[in-house]
Amino acid sequence: MGTANSTLVTNFEASPQALNDVANLHGAMRVAQATIVVAAGDSDDNDIIHLAPVPSNATVPHIFIGSDTLGGSATVNVGIYTTAGVVVDEDLFASAVADAGALADVRHEASNINTVGQKMWELAGASVDPGGYYYISVTMQAAGGTEGDLSFIIHYVVS
Repeated sequence: MGTANSTLVTNFEASPQALNDVANLHGAMRVAQATIVVAAGDSDDNDIIHLAPVPSNATVPHIFIGSDTLGGSATVNVGIYTTAGVVVDEDLFASAVADAGALADVRHEASNINTVGQKMWELAGASVDPGGYYYISVTMQAAGGTEGDLSFIIHYVVS
């Protein structure tokens, strides 16, 4: 029977111990959560709802999204924007998620599982940490047109 160790365990067992990135082991879990009333005019194709600012050096293990029926064939993308409102990747985390759903974790609906433990700046494709924040945002992928609630819970980890 074989045994394999993650990098976290390998570093722990090393002599002397090697330090792990605190965001990946023993970091401080933070939460951003709210319910937003999405007006009928704010659920059209390509409308953007910025959910929360997340530090560029944070890892994001979970993004839960849920909403009322927003009308039409409403679907949402979940991605990253700069705090200046510039799109980085509008569907990095999730693509065309249907409305009228209970809260569901969409962190890896579209992103590859090898992005686990990556920091926001890495997910954004930056070569170095620029500092500051990125927005995790919802972009309407197909028009809705009906007012309704959209709720989110974002877990992120910082050192």
